[in-house]
Formats: sequence, structure tokens, C-alpha cells
Amino acid sequence: MDPLLLGQRVIAILETGLRTATYKLATLMALLEHCIENLPDRPDEMLKVPLSELAHRVLDVYWHQVRPFDGHELRQSTQPRARILIAANALRAASGRLAGSVYVARLRAPADYAKAINEVVLCLAQQPLHRLQRLPGSSTSDPFLYDDSFLHDHITRSTLREHDDAIELKPGVAYGLARLAGLLKPALEIMWVEDVRRMNKFLDAEVPDVAGHLFGRERTTLAAVREPFKEAFGPHCFYCGAHVSANNPIDHVLPWSLVGIDGLSNLVLACTPCNSDKSGALPAVRFVDQVLQRDRETLEQLAVALQWPTQHDRVAAAARGIYRGQPAGVLTWSGFKSVERLDISFPPPWIGS
Repeated sequence: MDPLLLGQRVIAILETGLRTATYKLATLMALLEHCIENLPDRPDEMLKVPLSELAHRVLDVYWHQVRPFDGHELRQSTQPRARILIAANALRAASGRLAGSVYVARLRAPADYAKAINEVVLCLAQQPLHRLQRLPGSSTSDPFLYDDSFLHDHITRSTLREHDDAIELKPGVAYGLARLAGLLKPALEIMWVEDVRRMNKFLDAEVPDVAGHLFGRERTTLAAVREPFKEAFGPHCFYCGAHVSANNPIDHVLPWSLVGIDGLSNLVLACTPCNSDKSGALPAVRFVDQVLQRDRETLEQLAVALQWPTQHDRVAAAARGIYRGQPAGVLTWSGFKSVERLDISFPPPWIGS
């Protein structure tokens, strides 16, 4: 499917329907990330998406959002019982409120994690997945993303198992979604903030940054890796080599705005000028190559000490999907006040041929 047409159909479905919860938006965000990290070798290939993986990503989206905002718990559904948010809160309580991510929660409370994933899988199958492709007023879906004929409000776990606990994206959809992620994700975030404002009457123009609460990163959490990184790799900016200050930034090499990967393999020490200048830009390939070549044993030791996953394979997979989906010659950030055009005619191993 043509990526532009695909994007137009996705936005049309969302803009023309009354969203009674943010679940559709979360599901699409999770699909975007899954497609980036599992980019098919050929643009016209189908892609199977395990519902457990989709549930993990959806749970991760809500992980920080369920924290109180301005003294309130944000409603994200017009229904009296928000199943996914309840599951996220239960797992946070079981794993410790300071667990920085779902990955950490899975390590700390594996049984509670499995219970939460099971609940989210069933919720996704019974609610957003079989309504995501339906235009308002229509009693049937237009399955342009995946076959949803077996999904319905009362589907059981046994029926899901009969379908391999997965949905399968149609030919070209995975590649198209991965290529469109940079455009679709900001649009989804805008819709999400609008929905949350509509569902929470206390939110008005005078209320602090709700968008930052929903989609920003907790810098205080990232600060936990600062000193261990300085001891392991030296107190220098990953990008320019300058000596960093006492409270220097921690940067996501693959931008947080594109893929929300907090694993140690995607984090580096940065000086303030480089961090500010890079912002959400796509870095030059050599920076990704360098970060993936850092000593794995050292990172694993830090992961154990900090109870913080490295996610090396996930970073490599996301990098492959991002750069293979970019048009030739796109500008990338190559250092302070410097850019260069993307050239993967001689790709590093993580990109592939």
C-alpha cells in the first residue's frame, strides 16, 4: 500500500470518529513502534504482531501517564472502568512506584507483569482492535491494516489462541507505518492531548503542560545513570568529547520523540550545547554505530547494578527500521550546528543489506 494513502486512511478513521478512550491512539502508537523495530526486508511483506508484544508497548505508553498530574488522576476513558489504566497502576504498585519502566517492572514482579499483560491483551482484542478500522455509522470494518474478522466485544482467550494470539498486518502496511512514524506519532499525540483535555474538565489553558506529562520523559529518572556512566565511560560528551558539567544532560541517541527507548544502550552523556542542538533530530549513522559498539559487558554490569535494562537488541532493531525507512539524502544531525546527508550505500551491520 502507498504510505501516503495509508497515512491518510489512518488519520481519517481517527478524525471522523468519536473516541471514547485513548486506547485507539495507544494501539496505533504501539503498532508504529513495533513496525519500526520489526521492519520487513521487503516493502510488500506482511508482518505478524503478537498481541502480548503489542500489550507490552501499550502498557509502556501508559506507564508514566497514570502518575497523578497537578494532584489529579487523569481520566483517559469515558467509561467507568478503564481496564488498561487499572492494569498499569496495579503493576506499578506491585513493582514499586519508582520502577522507571515496564521492563523494570517485569524483572521485579514477573507474576504481576504476566497478569497485567493478559488483561491488556484481552482489552485490546475486545475494544480498540476491532473498532480501529471502522468508520462512524458503519456496522462493518474496512480492514486495510489487518484482518479483524475474528475480533469482537466478547472474544475469549481460547479464541485468541486459535489465531496464534496475534494479528497480521496486510502487505505493505508494516513498511508504510514505519516510514510514516515521524509524521503520524506527533499527530497522534496532538489528538491524545485533545482527548485528555476533553475528558478532564479541570484542564484548561491555565493548567501546566499536560502534553509534557503525557509524552515527556522524566529527566530526574534519567539522572540515575549519570554518575555510573561517567565512571564507566569517562565524564565526556558522547558527541563532541567535551568535559561535561556536574548536572549534564542524558541524551537518547535515537530520539525519544520517535521511539521511546530508555534502555542503557540508547543513553549517553551529552554536553548542554550538543543536547540542545540535537534535540529530536535523527543523528548521523556514525553516532548510532558508535553507541552500539560500546562495551556490552560494561553495560550489562551497569544494568544489574541499576536494575535498568540495556535493550541493546531493541536499539539495534529500531535503528535498522528508522534508517532503512528514510529517503536517500535526508539530513541528519552530525554535531553542534552541523548536519550531513544520510548515505547508507555502505551500511553498517545493524542496518543490513
